[in-house]
Amino acid sequence: MTKKYGVSSTGLIAPIIREGDNITEVVTNTVLNAIDNIEDGDIIGITESVVARAEGNYVTINEVAENIKKVINALLKTSPKTIYLLRPIYSRNRFAMILKAFARAAEKKIVIFMPPMDEVGNVLKNHPFTGLNYDEYYKSIVEAEGKECEIINSPEDKKVDISEVAIDCTVHPSFKIINNKRLLNLSDFCKDKCEAGLLGSNKASEEKLKLFPSRQYSENTINEIAWNIYKETGKKVEVMVYGDGCFKDPVGGIWEFADPVTTPAYTKGLKGTPNELKLKNFADEKFKDLKGEDLSKAIKEEISKKDKDLKGNMTSQGTTPRRYVDLLASLMDLTSGSGDKGTPIVYVKRYFENYATEK
Repeated sequence: MTKKYGVSSTGLIAPIIREGDNITEVVTNTVLNAIDNIEDGDIIGITESVVARAEGNYVTINEVAENIKKVINALLKTSPKTIYLLRPIYSRNRFAMILKAFARAAEKKIVIFMPPMDEVGNVLKNHPFTGLNYDEYYKSIVEAEGKECEIINSPEDKKVDISEVAIDCTVHPSFKIINNKRLLNLSDFCKDKCEAGLLGSNKASEEKLKLFPSRQYSENTINEIAWNIYKETGKKVEVMVYGDGCFKDPVGGIWEFADPVTTPAYTKGLKGTPNELKLKNFADEKFKDLKGEDLSKAIKEEISKKDKDLKGNMTSQGTTPRRYVDLLASLMDLTSGSGDKGTPIVYVKRYFENYATEK
C-alpha cells in the first residue's frame, strides 16, 4: 500500500548561533545535511531570535536610557522629571529590563498604569506561572535605580500631567491620545537599531537587551537562503523569519504574541491566505450516502473545481482563512519551542498540498 503523508513540520538542530555568524550559511548547511528530499514549495523557517543574534542587534540598558532621554528631550525640550508608562506587558523577559532603562532616564519618578491583566493575558497579581505580583516586582526595579515609583491600577483613574510625557507600553499600540497628552510608544526608542525599536525585545542579560531583527537584514537573510538552496538542489523553497505564533494557552489564558508581528520577513510565495473547503461538511451532508472510494473520489472532485476565492462561500465555513505566514508562525513556534530543544530552524513539507493532490 502506498504511504501518503500530509503536512509535516520538523525542527532542525543547528549550531549555536553567535553575533557575527554567517546565518545564511548555517541555515543552508543545516537544511542540506538534514533533509534528503528537498522539493519545490517546501518552507524553511528561522526563529527571529537567532536572526537578531547573528545581526548583532543588541543594546545595553545604559544605551537605551540615553536614547530615551534624547527622544523625550527632543519632544519636551527638557529632561523628564516623571515618566508615565501605560499598560506594560507583565514579563521578566520582555519588559523588566526596559523598565530599568526608563528608571535610569527619569530624573525623579516613574508612574506605571497597570490594570489587573495585560494585553496578552498575564495577570498582575499571583501570576500562575511565575508566582509574581508584578506591581511589586516592577516597583522594586525602579526603586533599585534610586527613583520613586507609583503604581496605578487603571489608566483611566488619573489624568496625566500635560507637562510630562506618557509612553504607551503595549506590544501592539492602540492608544491614540490621552487627555491631550503627547504620547509615545516603545517603537519610538532605539529606532536606529531596528524599525520595531524596543518592541519585541528580550532580556539578554541583566544589562543588555536583544532587539527584534531589522527588516533589511531579515529580508536579505531569507532571500540568500532561498537562493543557496536553489543553487545546490534546483528546488524553489520558501523561507521566512518567524516570531511569536499568537496561540493562546488554555490553562493560563496567556496569548503567545509579545512580538510586534509574527513574521518580520518572508519570500513572495508565502503571501496570501488559504482557500479551503470544509471536508467534514461534505462528508456529513452532500455526500452522506457515499463511502469508501466513491466518497474519496467525490470530495476530490469538489476540491478540484472549487472557486479560486471562497470568501463568503458557505463551503468554506469554519476554515478561518488567516494569512499563511501567521498560520505558519504558529506551527513553527510550537515546533521549535522556546527552551532547550536547540531547533531554531523549522522545515515544513507539503503545506500547500491538499486531499486531492496526486503524487
